Amino acid sequence: MFEMKKVGGGVCAPEGFFAGSASAGLRPNGADDVAFIYADTPCEMAAVFTTNKMTAAPIRHYRAKGSFKSNFVLMNAKNANAMTGPAGIADIDEVLGELQAHYGNLHNPVMSSTGVIGVRLPKAKITAAAKSFDLGSRDSLAAAKAIMTTDTFYKMVSTEIVLEEGKRFRLGAIAKGAGMINPAMATMLCFVTTDADAEAAELQACLEAVIPTTFNAASVDGDTSTNDTVMLFSNRKSGAFDAEAFKTALHEMLLELAQMMVSDGEGATKMVTFHVTGAASDDEAETAAKALSNSLLMKTAIYGEDPNWGRVASTIGASGVACDEATLTVSFDDVCVYDKGTILFDAETEKLAAAVMKRERFTISCALGMGEGAFDAYGCDLGHEYVKINADYRT
Repeated sequence: MFEMKKVGGGVCAPEGFFAGSASAGLRPNGADDVAFIYADTPCEMAAVFTTNKMTAAPIRHYRAKGSFKSNFVLMNAKNANAMTGPAGIADIDEVLGELQAHYGNLHNPVMSSTGVIGVRLPKAKITAAAKSFDLGSRDSLAAAKAIMTTDTFYKMVSTEIVLEEGKRFRLGAIAKGAGMINPAMATMLCFVTTDADAEAAELQACLEAVIPTTFNAASVDGDTSTNDTVMLFSNRKSGAFDAEAFKTALHEMLLELAQMMVSDGEGATKMVTFHVTGAASDDEAETAAKALSNSLLMKTAIYGEDPNWGRVASTIGASGVACDEATLTVSFDDVCVYDKGTILFDAETEKLAAAVMKRERFTISCALGMGEGAFDAYGCDLGHEYVKINADYRT
């Protein structure tokens, strides 16, 4: 048994972690655009990255290290350092090398970037700004804001676990993401810190276990980035660890962050849970749920607040999963519009379903009647603002 409670502090909630930000002049308004997380002792590391084969330089730089400990990550917005070849990795080595020489206490520093693809890092600007960091700062909020791109709000969570014997440990996280979000290691950056007394292999196992139903269950537009990253740092300072409690807390935190990203989808006005049950298997439920969360027709119907249940049925049928109109049930929250071959979509039901779709958050439930498989995927609407943002993104 364990108790889980929310606490403040973000990535600085666990003992021994620090964070802050600075401006490198990459944003036109002069807002902070580089950030750091620092630990006063080398940390066990775990990470999960994008499935995009055009992998950005920071990810290739990280992977080249093999198994290692680190106490520092440098983050920047406005430049993805992707499609920059060997020079992109060399740029990272140069920046981090200068910071190691400047601070003298950085152990295997790593870097993570987000922004425009196909542009070399402005090394001088980033290095100069990073040399102004106060490594004693505990400003997780500033770091969370500095890594935002098209995000309209920062994303930060932290929690404390109290074990039955009274021992406790904490987890904290910051993240960014609003566009190029696809359930294939969803497009985003996320950094998690913990003082749980766990080895790297335990951290990696927990992280890989929770990704499929959190970030990989989120979709804004069906596009997968070159830079998707989740990094997990543990300094083990608490002396406490319970694998089940840790995994539960990690799942809850990452799910909250994933839902924040969907809610903040570029131009989005609604977040929708696609709740698929009764599939022939969990894998088939996942396929159907993700088909719904990625469907442009579904997204535009949600934007228009149109309870077009025919699009729900059509999308499930096209997904390739086992299904039958005689066993399918479709509901908008608690409003059932189609039940095992019976159309319930009269004028009054349509009015009730349309009212559901006016909410900022609601659930579209689909019971397939084929088995016991279930999966929840998370999506949002797609409207004019998304087109406007992405038509002008690079310029």
